[in-house]
Amino acid sequence: MINFEEELKNFKPSLEVEEAEQAIYNHELTDMTDVLKEIMREAKRNS
Repeated sequence: MINFEEELKNFKPSLEVEEAEQAIYNHELTDMTDVLKEIMREAKRNS
């Protein structure tokens, strides 16, 4: 039978996942909020 507590003690995340996580967090991504803010700014300028 698998001892889950022992298995969890041995778990180490792969470097690839950690590297990908840092790249995602450090990258400035445009989300829907940014898009809507820009649309509203343009609408105010044009009215």
